[in-house]
Amino acid sequence: MADDTSRSDATADKGRPTRKQGEKTASRNPGKRLGRFLKEVVEQLRKVVYPTRRQLITYSVVVLVFVGIVMAYIGGLDLLFGDLVRRAFGADS
Repeated sequence: MADDTSRSDATADKGRPTRKQGEKTASRNPGKRLGRFLKEVVEQLRKVVYPTRRQLITYSVVVLVFVGIVMAYIGGLDLLFGDLVRRAFGADS
């Protein structure tokens, strides 16, 4: 049986993904990592497409109408079940 210590350096890294060409190992300097993170955040924010004022108003009205409908539905169910519970347990109101 072969001993684990007899492996050559070529097989020691087996099972680990290889780095892409030009890819550096992770930097241990937190300042550099923070700087890189902030740079990437700004880069991603430049890709964001913001809605126009008209779209924003339209979307806001749609959300408010939907929330109103859901509130009315849940309020109706609450009144219905509350009445049923009062009748079931004989509470006079």
